[in-house]
Amino acid sequence: MSRRTKVGTLIVSMATLFVAPSLAADDPAVLKDLTAVIALQGQPCGQVLTATKQGDNDYVAACKDGSRYRVFVNAEGRVVVQKQ
Repeated sequence: MSRRTKVGTLIVSMATLFVAPSLAADDPAVLKDLTAVIALQGQPCGQVLTATKQGDNDYVAACKDGSRYRVFVNAEGRVVVQKQ
């Protein structure tokens, strides 16, 4: 296999690893759940338009009104919503 083919294969593999989590975060069900969690915490949002997954149960949500929130589960197992 040529060097060019190996590099191309590596690039495609790395792109797949980084793109897959971000696609899952924009799943309509995840966006709807994040909207509900933010509303239940009493924070203004309206609707979550996009979400970036930071880790397991850890998202940064961008709302329709322009606000951004980090939504995650803390060490005690509680959901926390922090304004960004």
